Amino acid sequence: MSTLPDPSSVKVYTVNGAASGSSSSLPDWLTRKRAIKDKGKRRAIREHVEGTLELIQHLEFPEASNRIKTTRDGHHVVATGTYKPQIRVWDLDQLSLKFERHSDAENVDFIMLSDDWTKSIHLQNDRSVELHTQGGLHYRTRIPRFGRALGYHFPSCDALIVGAGPEVYRLNLEQGRFLSPLLLQDENGEEVAGVNIVDTNSAHQLFAFGVEGGGTVQFWDPRSRSRVGLLKLPVSRLLPTGASFAPALPGVEDSGGPSVSVTALASRADGLSYAVGTSTGHTLLYDIRSARPFAIKDQGYGLPVKNVSWIEGGSRVAGDGLVLSADKKVIKIWDRQSPSTNFTSITPAADINDVHHVSGSGIIMLANEGIQMTTYYIPQLGPAPRWCSFLENLTEEMEDQTTRTAYQDYKFVERSELASLGLDHLIGTPALKPYMHGYFLSLQLYDTARLIANPYVYEEHRERVVREKMDKMAETRIRTRKDAAVKVNKALAEKIRKEEEREKKRAERKAARKAKAVEGEDEAMAVDEQEEEKPTEKPIADKVNLLNDPRFKALFENPEFQVDEANREFALLNPSTVAHRDTRGGTANSKGRTKTAVEEEDDESDKASSDGLGSESDKEGDEDKSESEDSDAAGELWQDDIRARIAARDSGIKARQVQRQARQRDPQVRLVPLRAQGDGHGGQVDKNATFGQRRSAPASKGKSRTQNGGGDSQSYKVSADGGMEYSYIPSGNYADDDDGKQAKGGKPPRKRGEVFGAGMEKGGDEPDREMSESERKGRTQRRKGMRSGSKNTFRRM
Repeated sequence: MSTLPDPSSVKVYTVNGAASGSSSSLPDWLTRKRAIKDKGKRRAIREHVEGTLELIQHLEFPEASNRIKTTRDGHHVVATGTYKPQIRVWDLDQLSLKFERHSDAENVDFIMLSDDWTKSIHLQNDRSVELHTQGGLHYRTRIPRFGRALGYHFPSCDALIVGAGPEVYRLNLEQGRFLSPLLLQDENGEEVAGVNIVDTNSAHQLFAFGVEGGGTVQFWDPRSRSRVGLLKLPVSRLLPTGASFAPALPGVEDSGGPSVSVTALASRADGLSYAVGTSTGHTLLYDIRSARPFAIKDQGYGLPVKNVSWIEGGSRVAGDGLVLSADKKVIKIWDRQSPSTNFTSITPAADINDVHHVSGSGIIMLANEGIQMTTYYIPQLGPAPRWCSFLENLTEEMEDQTTRTAYQDYKFVERSELASLGLDHLIGTPALKPYMHGYFLSLQLYDTARLIANPYVYEEHRERVVREKMDKMAETRIRTRKDAAVKVNKALAEKIRKEEEREKKRAERKAARKAKAVEGEDEAMAVDEQEEEKPTEKPIADKVNLLNDPRFKALFENPEFQVDEANREFALLNPSTVAHRDTRGGTANSKGRTKTAVEEEDDESDKASSDGLGSESDKEGDEDKSESEDSDAAGELWQDDIRARIAARDSGIKARQVQRQARQRDPQVRLVPLRAQGDGHGGQVDKNATFGQRRSAPASKGKSRTQNGGGDSQSYKVSADGGMEYSYIPSGNYADDDDGKQAKGGKPPRKRGEVFGAGMEKGGDEPDREMSESERKGRTQRRKGMRSGSKNTFRRM
């Protein structure tokens, strides 16, 4: 078993025709150059394709080629093609065309009868068989059915012709007449539908016929002119998965379902091995001593196999026996011991009609549907033949390197750029080569048109280069800001960075307080902090945000990702940001647009830092930081003096209590009591009380109030059911009752003075009642159980 090289390391050189793979070949207008030379009155036009090597001159046909073969002496190449149907012969010693000969019908197959090109037999598609000699057409005859393939038995000089029928016609060239044909039948005794291919083994001279349908190969002995063997192919393994047998229609015989036909045959020189190609795209290798194939190769396209051949004797790799199989699309060369691994695979630019391997060399010739026939040279398959031995010295130069430099004299432009240059009137002319969504034009023409359209293009280019260099130098400078790498969306980056710093400070404060709680300094605070912490929260250092995520790196570097805050979509997605920006009247940056919240915050932070006054949160962070530093320092004092440590701990606790009281801010919210507060003597009700509170006040005692300056008095009483009794007493300095007694309570009424304004008087006695607490200084203690307006939490008093 041979060890095949890596298929990617096998080099295949195209020495005739188009390069392998139509997608990798260059366009004709780029590679095909026309050189016109004047020779007197005659003009010679010559074309040359760049990046290719033309090994054999004019190895082509006007339209397509059908078959190609080399003579056994190795000096000539014979091929047939169309249109018009013709036969061409090339002299390999001169690497040029020797002659061409036309025929009346298109060729189907031909065989060289002599060692050179002088004698050949040709099967045409009009059921005719032609014999050609050195002088031309020698004889023509016809067969009853359309032929498909030719074979020749050298010992008996019998030409075997197979076609659309069960008969194999035998034309004896020595006697010059047809012999009785061979009739092929299947195993049931019925005639076969047709014969596609015939092969004659050079070792034991057995005839092998590939049958149409049924998936069988029949072997015949020319001596007894009878069948000596029948090879059945494993049809179930060759059919695609899920192929079902269709039932027969009424009145139509059952065809038996899908069938497999043999389309290619090749016997090895040892007389025991056969390669069989099928219509399903499989190649099977058989030892005729066994009914089972020892190797199966799938071409992959499901197309009928056109050629199979054994490659051996060319090199140490091919000496163990490589197999070549080809369908219409691809050529595969593989080892018979490991069919799953390819030695190499070739996909020509045009559909394949015939493949011929030059025996003992690395040359493979193709007849295809293109004008030029293709020739490949594979050094690892075998050496170059004697008539082209110079190929071994040109293998490195024959590598196709034109794809890197082929377009250096052309410029690709789009239609919009073409209109800006004023060259759109050239569309449709040879000056513009259409390609995809634009055009190729000469680089010299492009430079001239751009200079005319914009005379200052050089100055602009120079300024752009200088600006790029300056920006590159500026990136290497030492910057104080952390957003040196942020080129666009700086506001978003600053916002993300500040949120990250805020989270980091909060985490540091929590860690410091937890450390103090572990030491026993503040256990209650540690418990509260542990309750507030989220157990699933990741550490700050492990969090991934937009700034450190490489997937969003272009968001802060590419100008195309700049957020347009003046866009309507931005306003719809961020209504609060836009509203906050619009309500900031007169706050705009240097470019004339309103500053964003982040820019305003930056200005305030810069101003605070320049004034030396930080924000309350910064001060709080500094205080906490100083506390943590003091506490850490105090924690280390126990090593020196335990008393100093206890004193420091007590002082720290007192300092924190003072700081907590100082940090308590006025919520600036009017706290309305649930019930109206009076003076305790039946005086006035609290002025901040609502109507509902006044209504729910005790109504057991009447309340009187002086309203005008004339001494008039009025009173009202509120009943339990919500009713109100109102009384009015005319002017008088004393509110006596009908019996002349003093007012209720036993105290004489105070002397009133002159009343003016709203509740103001002069000249009267000082009031002998005490003012209520709310009238003097308001509440002295925050109501418990009320939600704070500054934070969405309940404060701990």
